[in-house]
Parts: sequence; structure tokens; C-alpha cells
Amino acid sequence: MSRLSPGTALRSRRLRAVLAVLTTAVAMCGVVIAATSTPSSAAACNGYVGLTFDDGPTGSTSALLNVLRANGVRATMFNVGQNVQNNRSAVQAQVSAGMWVANHSWNHAHMTSMSQAQMQSDLSQTSSAIQSATGVRPQLFRPPYGETNSTLQSVASSLGMRQVIWDVDSQDWNGASVSQIVSNASRLQAGQVILMHDGIQNTRDAIGQIMANLTSRNLCPGMISPSTGRAVAPDGSTPPPSTGTPPPATGTPPPTGGNCTATATTPNVWGDRYNTSVTVSGASTWTVVVAITAPQRVSTIWNGTATWDSSGTVMTMRSNGSGNTFGFTTMTNGNSSARPQIRSCTAG
Repeated sequence: MSRLSPGTALRSRRLRAVLAVLTTAVAMCGVVIAATSTPSSAAACNGYVGLTFDDGPTGSTSALLNVLRANGVRATMFNVGQNVQNNRSAVQAQVSAGMWVANHSWNHAHMTSMSQAQMQSDLSQTSSAIQSATGVRPQLFRPPYGETNSTLQSVASSLGMRQVIWDVDSQDWNGASVSQIVSNASRLQAGQVILMHDGIQNTRDAIGQIMANLTSRNLCPGMISPSTGRAVAPDGSTPPPSTGTPPPATGTPPPTGGNCTATATTPNVWGDRYNTSVTVSGASTWTVVVAITAPQRVSTIWNGTATWDSSGTVMTMRSNGSGNTFGFTTMTNGNSSARPQIRSCTAG
């Protein structure tokens, strides 16, 4: 067996070392390619949901956008016109971050107490402010407090906007904890819309967990269709069939919370007042939040214990052992068309 010269042996060792490095590099590249090809299959969307944030832009809008971008979220921002006028750069940042911008009135007033001309002026001024700042004309409108009537809906439609309320209330406006917000959001089904708010720390802290839950159910954030008011793919296409519970074919589903659903009817109407009956299903103890449209006021309640917010228009009714149906009488005070709206129902 022949022996290699020292110089030849050295060159041979160097060649083997280079080949070993190349082999390792090729193997690593193979690992990288395999790793980057996996998420595309895991990111399939079996349906879309609408994540919405009201009352912006605020001083915390930049922080919210950072969290949304970090989690790959596109959302709909229902902006207040007065805030847009005072913080044009923040609403511009919303659009730059890939968010959809929408109309949430000029200064968050109780719009059902306005005349038709006042409604028209309010919404038109807000849309103009948003368009001036961003170049985008809003196609969606959310009434403050979820208070609406046929006149307001007609005005919004005349301005090229579809009214959008919500299917799930995160309760972030009501001091909900991060875990409560995440739990409420977990009820979202394909096509549905959730109410959240700009400027709330707990909401920002909940985004990552909300996205993890949606991803585990193959649901993705989408846009809200101006045609249907339902969540669709970001490009506006109709979402694929959902494996979850589909939304009702007609009408607006009553808000739900936990394992509890509250449904309101108006069995008696008189000239100056009317009765509302609310039936709760799915829980023996419950808390139901009801919004009353000013200047209407509740004069009598039964089968529940009520507390009110500082405005006197949001009533929190709790079970008191009298069963699962409660009621109240509302004085119209000149506003005979508006009816109370169920905002949420929480079991326990």
C-alpha cells in the first residue's frame, strides 16, 4: 500500500474538511426549506371572523397596531370623527398597517335622539374626516352604544355605508380581565364579529391568546363585507363552509355570554311606555346587560336586581332567584321607536 507524501496528505485532509462543511451546509439548508414549507399548510382558513376596535384613534393606537402586526392580524377600526380630526397620523397608521377604517360617528353621541338632518350631518362629517386623512371612504358604520333605528340605518345607507353591530361582546369596556376577554372571544364562529375597543391594555394583552384560539379552530381574521355585514376573506371573497355553528340565516342573533343566551320581546306597548320581557336560557344564575336609548327611562323592573351605569342608560340585571324571565317598563319620553338592546348575557 503506497503512502502519501506529507503535502498530499495535508491537501487530502483539507479537502475532506471542506466537503464535510459543504455537506453540513446542504443538510442545514434542507432543514430550513422543510421548516419554512410547513406553516403554509397549517395556516388554512376554514372561515373568517371580524375583529373590530371602537373609539379610536387614541393615544394607544400605535401600541395596538404593534400588537396586531406582531400577531398577523388585520382588523376593522370603527373610528370617531372627532378623534380622526385631532390625530390624523394615527388613522393613517391604521391604514398603513393594513387595517380597514370605518365610521363610528363624530363624537359618540346617542344618535337615535337626533333628527334625520343631524344624523346625516354627523355621519357625513365623520366619513369626510376619515377620507381626508386616509384617502379611504368608509363603507361600514357602527352606531355608538349599538343604539339604532330605521332612520339612522337609512341615513347610513344613503351615505354608502352598511350598519354593523356585533355578535360577540368582549366586555372590555366593562372592565373585563384578559382571561374574560379571551373567553368571550372564544365564542366567535365563522362570519361573526366581535366588539373590542382601542385604548384598553387588557384588550391588547388578550390579542395573542385570541389568535391562538382562532388558529386552533382554523379561523382567520377577515374583513367585514359591506354587502352582508359578515366576516369574509381579506380579499372580500366568500369564506368556505365553516365546521362551527353557522350564524342564523335571517335576523340578528342575540348576544351570548358563557353558556347563557338572553332574548328580548316587547309584549305590551302603550302611548307613553312599553314592557320588555327577557328570557334567559342556558343558566340558572346570570347577569344580563341591557342598553336603553335616551331619553327613554326604565320606571319599573321585576324578577331581577338591577344596577345602572353613570349615564343611566345601561342596566345590568342579575338573577335574584325568581326564575329565568325578567322584565321592565320603559317610559318613552317622546322617543317611541327605540327599543332596549341586549348587550351581553353571562352565566354565573
